[in-house]
Amino acid sequence: MDPQPPAADPTADTPELTASQFRDRFESLLPSIQQEWPEVARHTLEATRGSFDSVVEVIARQSGRTTEVVKQQLLELLQVTGDQAHQLADSLRPLEEQLEQLLDDLNASLRPRIEKPVRERPLMALGVAAGVGVLVGLLLASGRRSA
Repeated sequence: MDPQPPAADPTADTPELTASQFRDRFESLLPSIQQEWPEVARHTLEATRGSFDSVVEVIARQSGRTTEVVKQQLLELLQVTGDQAHQLADSLRPLEEQLEQLLDDLNASLRPRIEKPVRERPLMALGVAAGVGVLVGLLLASGRRSA
């Protein structure tokens, strides 16, 4: 019976994907990072520009923790915030579908009511549109002169 190889340490080598995800979410992670490590100044974290390895080094140096511990905690934080984002997106999906349905219903009911008069009297519709354009133009021009 072969002994099982030791489990790979996820913090041993930061994959490019994780570093990229961290950089992409860095701004939204800053409050959580500061809550976890209040001794690290925000401007110091911002100076890293979201580089995962740089953030790890800064936190480890200022908190006295090892880079491996900091790396693991940041990866967990990244995972938790990713899970929360997915949950939020899942909870918003029904609302998005409901809004799309309402817009489709509005389009189906309102479009014929708008198109019919335009098709019956295209010159009048064009005149009204031009008049509204001139009126808006005059209002904007007078607003610039008074400013």
